[in-house]
Amino acid sequence: MKMRFLAVCTALAAATALTGCGQSADQAAGRQKVTLWLMKGSASEDFIDRFTAAFEQEHPALDLDVRIQEWTGIGDKVNAVLDGTSKEPADVIEVGNTQVAQYIETGGLSELTLEGLREWGSKDWLKGLAEPGSINGAQYGIPWYAANRVVVYNKDLFANAGIKTPPKNRQEWIQATQKLDKGDQQGIYLAGQNWYVLAGFIWDEGGELAVETGGKWVGTLDDDKALAGMEFYKQLQALGDGPKAADEETPPQSEVFARGQVAQIIATPGQAAEIEAANPVLKGKLGFFPIPGKTSEKAGSVFTGGSDLIIPERTGHRKGAVDVVTALVSEKWQTELARTMSYVPNKTTLAHVVEGNEGAANMAPGAAQGRATPTSARWAEVEAKNPIKPFMTAVLTGQDPKQAARTASAEIGRVLSSDR
Repeated sequence: MKMRFLAVCTALAAATALTGCGQSADQAAGRQKVTLWLMKGSASEDFIDRFTAAFEQEHPALDLDVRIQEWTGIGDKVNAVLDGTSKEPADVIEVGNTQVAQYIETGGLSELTLEGLREWGSKDWLKGLAEPGSINGAQYGIPWYAANRVVVYNKDLFANAGIKTPPKNRQEWIQATQKLDKGDQQGIYLAGQNWYVLAGFIWDEGGELAVETGGKWVGTLDDDKALAGMEFYKQLQALGDGPKAADEETPPQSEVFARGQVAQIIATPGQAAEIEAANPVLKGKLGFFPIPGKTSEKAGSVFTGGSDLIIPERTGHRKGAVDVVTALVSEKWQTELARTMSYVPNKTTLAHVVEGNEGAANMAPGAAQGRATPTSARWAEVEAKNPIKPFMTAVLTGQDPKQAARTASAEIGRVLSSDR
């Protein structure tokens, strides 16, 4: 790739009488600057400083320039890099795992399949990070870190109900939650439109949100397996007073939990800090357990949030960019990131590195069963309209599940398969 870049530079110089092709003095002296875009909040300043220093020490010919980006408007900025119109350079970019599909469709990403197989241990990657970054067997997004939902619970309320150990399967979970749901106390606070949680229950049943068949996407909420997932959601949701026509942010579920009369919520472990800030009395009284699966042998499926790393095809420093990714996904820096930020590492084989962090350790079993949304570049449009939410409310308020699911499935298929 470097030879190709130099050849292009020479051709441009001959044709336009330009010199250097944008090379800096450091590059002319044999040093190259590799630019890494990270999203705000993904890594601490201390982590970035330590990583940069170690990387430059191990790669004397490279200078690493880390630039922090805001999530708002990032799509347009990344697309500008990919189509060559950006005024800001980027050789490696952190992107949300569910965003990769839209960038693949846009074009301009380097394929990294071989590097994944040879250097980065792709066989052990978390599926919820790896699958959204792949299309037709070619890998473009490289898993970096994951975060997923667990059950956050009030230890005192569990003890008062005589529940000594967290439930391991759905049956135990329902039985425990029934014990906890009494008087003014809610067994669980589960908003009626928390579709991320529903997705996990659907996946546990073997269902899907949508599938691609014959080049066309079809919504599948009306499949019997998906409906079984919704039925379990309804059963669990009834063991509390969560609103049937709102999501987990209306009102914020952490605020409801902080009042002290809710035994459980389903959330990322990071919400524990919000709960304790709202009600310091609960400090030290919060526990975590993986969302239970249908059997005790494995945790329930969860929606995997997190980030992938991409390399623009137009980078002039592909080897340096690959070196940056190699370092970021190495066991050393995966361990550092996971322990610093309470994330789940990008591989199932690294789950042990967060054993001392209760929140992250309880995310890891779910992450091994993690999934992502359908790998369509238009899934973001589905989420914007989100026909899943009214489907959930319809079922929870007594409407016919099959009919409500057909309506939602038809809208999902229409959005995913329509021409832009």
